[in-house]
Amino acid sequence: MTETQPQNFDKRRSNFVLRALVDEMLEQVRDLDRTSATMSPEERSTAEQTLDQLMARVRRAALKGPAA
Repeated sequence: MTETQPQNFDKRRSNFVLRALVDEMLEQVRDLDRTSATMSPEERSTAEQTLDQLMARVRRAALKGPAA
């Protein structure tokens, strides 16, 4: 194990908000992948907008860093 591995592990475990947002984003991406072929254009547009909003939240949380 290198010296950076424990630090990365600790950082990943310390930012629970970011981890939860990333999990939610992955869930939405997987759902969109499964259902996009049967979506109407309006449904797809709404799903894409929702995903864009969530990705913006992920970005903000990543830039903010771990919650103190």
